[in-house]
Parts: sequence; structure tokens; C-alpha cells
Amino acid sequence: MVKPRSPKGRAREVTARLAAEYPGTAKDLCALDHETPFQLLVATILSAQCTDERVNMVTPAVFARFPTPASLAEADPRQVEELIRPTGFFRNKTRSLIGMARATEDRFGGEVPSAIDDLTSLPGVGRKTANVIRGVAFGLPGLPVDTHVGRLSRRLGLTGATDPVKAELDLNALVPPAQRAAFSLRLILHGRRVCVARRPRCEACLLADFCPSAELPERAPAKAAAPAGRGGGAQRPSTTRASRRVAPARARSTA
Repeated sequence: MVKPRSPKGRAREVTARLAAEYPGTAKDLCALDHETPFQLLVATILSAQCTDERVNMVTPAVFARFPTPASLAEADPRQVEELIRPTGFFRNKTRSLIGMARATEDRFGGEVPSAIDDLTSLPGVGRKTANVIRGVAFGLPGLPVDTHVGRLSRRLGLTGATDPVKAELDLNALVPPAQRAAFSLRLILHGRRVCVARRPRCEACLLADFCPSAELPERAPAKAAAPAGRGGGAQRPSTTRASRRVAPARARSTA
């Protein structure tokens, strides 16, 4: 294979390979259990600073007690806090959930909106959450940029932006609208299982043969020079680990 050299070429190859590695629609790939846009919105708000697994343990009771925006809008905050306590930051999340439900009732007739400006007008809903709802619940173009998506996109040379909104706009120019939501979720899965933050597993990565970051040597921390007169010599140079090129290993598919 000829190695893609442009961001657009790399994005095309990343999209194709990750689609084969992590098949399914955006809804299939989403780790948050839900059946309706409202349930996904609740689960996504709860997922802030919390694992998807823990959110999925909590949401069945939340959905049973508050099945609609109307019921959540009238909820006793203490009841909500008790139900969502295991997800952390439960007081702030309770305010966001009740505020979101009231705004959904008052401004959108109890239906979760699909336009990004309408979604981000709801309490507790930022652009990342809005893109999750658009892409997963409504099947509309939406590319959520979380820490995994941002990290992998920079390592792959698809963007140099650290700001999530700027990174999203850069990626939107490279990924077709219909593929954006699944592309984001596949990057998240790959970032959790292979291209991890502290020590990326380049030897197991199906993108390593053209990833610009896989070609960079990894520098070991420099050792301090030994004190004179105690058997020490000149400080040894730090070592490097050349990138390894082996056949990619499949990552186990799943939020």
C-alpha cells in the first residue's frame, strides 16, 4: 500500500480501517444504554467524569422513575441526587438534569431537539454532548471531540488543534457527514484499547504503518549524572525505542 501523506488521505484510510475493525452504526458503537433521545441525553450528562459502565448501572432506575422530560422537570432534587450519586458530582448533575428537562418541556414541547444550537441551549449540554445526541440518537452529522478523539486526531496528523471545537471543524473537513458520528466513536474505542494516552500500543495498532506519530522515537527520561568521586562517569545519553512495525492485532469491539 502507498502510504497516505495528506491529512485527507490519512482520514480516508483511518475511516476505512476502523470501520472494518469496529463495525456497526453509531448507535451500535455507543456504550451508553438507551432507547430514546431523552434517555441518551440523560445518560450523556451523567457520563461526565464517570465511566460508561457505571452510568449504565445507574440509568435503569433513573429511566424507570423519570421516563419523560415532564416527570424529570417536576422531580424532587433529593430523589434525583440519591439515584445518580454513584456517578459523582451528583448535585451539579441533578441541577443540569432538571434544568434540561424543564427547558425541553417549556421550549420544545417535551421533545429533545436535534439542531445543535437548540441542544446547546439546554442546561448541562455542551457541544460535545449535542454532537453525541445528533449523531447517535438522530443519525445526523455530529462529530463529538472528547479527549480520545482529540489525542488520536493529533497523533494521526488530522489536526493540530487542542481546542475541541477547532479540532471538530478540522475533522469535519476530512470526514463525510454521514460517517462523522461513527468515526468519532471508533476513535474512542481505539483510544481506549490500543492508542492509549500514556503508552500507545503501536505494535498492536492497525494504523501504525502510516501514522506519523508511530515513526517518532520514544525518548527515555535522561538519568542524572553520578556525583564525581563516587565511581560515576559521564552521563549516558538517553536511549530511544524505534517504532515497531508488526502485523496489527485486532482490538475487541464494544458505548
